[in-house]
Amino acid sequence: MSRFKHVVCAMSGGVDSAVSAYLLKKQGYKVTGCFMKNWNRQEELYNNCSMENDLEDAEYVCRKLDIPFKVVDFSKQYWNKVFSQFLVEYQQGWTPNPDILCNKFINVQLIKEI
Repeated sequence: MSRFKHVVCAMSGGVDSAVSAYLLKKQGYKVTGCFMKNWNRQEELYNNCSMENDLEDAEYVCRKLDIPFKVVDFSKQYWNKVFSQFLVEYQQGWTPNPDILCNKFINVQLIKEI
């Protein structure tokens, strides 16, 4: 096993994060599931993908795996570091990929603080 004994696994409510958490636990790591809120409820009114459903799915998986579950609100950081840049690039006619900035500024930087 790695020198790291505790791992925070970002839980999206989807299959990939659920399997990742399962495999990490199976390998002997202490796993904490973490759901990141990157939008607020007002912004979600125009979106067909409900954050609440994803949150419920992520919490359900963590309960089934018997691992701790945390919810963190990164909506302000996501807007300032990721989505605002996405809008600038989109308005310039580019094809932006917000996941790259999210990984750099949210997933890697902020999740370390948990």
